[in-house]
Amino acid sequence: MQNLFFLLILFLIVIFSVLLYLKSKTSRLEKLLTGECPSCGQKAKVFFDEKTKTTFKSEIIKSRTVQNHGCSGVNDVEFICDSCGLKEVHSTNLLPTSCDS
Repeated sequence: MQNLFFLLILFLIVIFSVLLYLKSKTSRLEKLLTGECPSCGQKAKVFFDEKTKTTFKSEIIKSRTVQNHGCSGVNDVEFICDSCGLKEVHSTNLLPTSCDS
């Protein structure tokens, strides 16, 4: 009976830790896609020129496609923070591709 109780608790701990890991990973990806660094918290800088009435935006997060798996596949995208040097690779299909109509 003690072994069964221990295995049940161990199983629940494993399930919750996997769910916590997936939630953390998706929240980091959402922050990167919005232009905020999840490590240092820097956001894009916005400048406004009074003379020309123009708004300039300096992005902190740079992204590049590492591997493209075609029109129906996901893209492996590398996100790089200019402020702290954070590099992360995520698989996402949220970025536009040349196959979109």
